[in-house]
Amino acid sequence: MFPIEPVILNLAVALGIGLLIGAERERRKGAGPSRAPAGIRTFAVASVAGAVSFLAGGPVLFAILTAGVVVLVAVAYWRGREDDPGLTTEVGLTVTVLLGGLSMQRPALAGGLGVVVVVLLASKSRLHRFVGSVLTEDELQDALVFAAATLVVLPLVPDRPMGPYGALNPHAIWVIVILIMAISAAGYVAVRFLGARFGLPLAGLASGFISSTATIAAMGARVAKAKETLAAAVAGAVLSTIATVLQMALVLAATSMPTLLSLAGPLACAGLAAAVYGILFTGLALRQRADAEPQKGRAFSLPAACLFALTLSVILVASAALRDAFGEDGVIVAAALAGFADTHAAAISAASLVASGKLTAADAVLPILAGLSTNTLSKMLLAASSGGVSFAARVIPGLILVALAAWAGAFYNPFVR
Repeated sequence: MFPIEPVILNLAVALGIGLLIGAERERRKGAGPSRAPAGIRTFAVASVAGAVSFLAGGPVLFAILTAGVVVLVAVAYWRGREDDPGLTTEVGLTVTVLLGGLSMQRPALAGGLGVVVVVLLASKSRLHRFVGSVLTEDELQDALVFAAATLVVLPLVPDRPMGPYGALNPHAIWVIVILIMAISAAGYVAVRFLGARFGLPLAGLASGFISSTATIAAMGARVAKAKETLAAAVAGAVLSTIATVLQMALVLAATSMPTLLSLAGPLACAGLAAAVYGILFTGLALRQRADAEPQKGRAFSLPAACLFALTLSVILVASAALRDAFGEDGVIVAAALAGFADTHAAAISAASLVASGKLTAADAVLPILAGLSTNTLSKMLLAASSGGVSFAARVIPGLILVALAAWAGAFYNPFVR
């Protein structure tokens, strides 16, 4: 076997990047006097030139070459500005030179970025259609809000215990808010693109990531208007609790992994019970083929997420105060009261106490299940008030089954010894 020098492999990566990007640009280059100024050969040579310049002269020569390429692409754009007002090829050529130089230091990273660039270039029509025709103004605003919350606000939030009893960590609370917004957005996308095609059961499952309680109320309101959608609406209502279980698992994982492991049995049993009950009514719903309208509007509600953060903060302080006054029984009372409004807030408050060392993971199981139970009562009341007797008579047994399965799972957990 003849060993290959690492520098040869790095140069091969640079050549591959240039050929890959150049092949995509060659297909869009066109022909005749109006053709684009760069194709597969230009991109391949540019990438190799970036690698060789870095190899021969280091960062200084590489910077000089990059500056020269920028000047050349600027001249090429000026000469062809009347025929091709876009800058994609020119910017792509500059990026190719940079990736060629990067391949001499981080070939794996350079290769991966090269693939990403090609995917973006090849997805021109899809991206334009998505932004121009599919993406709404509200959705674009939500994307900007989420980006600001993640990239601007999060790094500025203090990451240390604060407030009464040291129960509040602003950074951890804001991470949970971001996670809630992300999960809500994922559920919104699923409802919009899949709901109309797969009907109410799948729409209910996806909407559960936004709010299982709100989903049950919405399904009940639909039944009140169209009695023929009863089976499908029941399936969607109960399947939304699967999203509750998955969402709780995600927020517990983000807050305290030991707490998640302690709740693995109850969550698995609750999810399985919801799936079985929901699938049963889904089978009945398929005969009726009840469709759900595609959802449009906001991907998430920032005020609702901030209200969740405020509620969570109050619960954390209250839990710490009750625990200080009454021991572990105070945490159970606080979680049960919080569960009437939101089961995730109760779960996060208990998990936060575990993460701060003020509560053991095993002791957090009972408060979280208490919050889950009281939240089930809230859902039962909504089912009865929104969908009438027929809807409530079918949904409430499923909700009770899910809650009982969670409590049953607490007696056996293979992840805890």
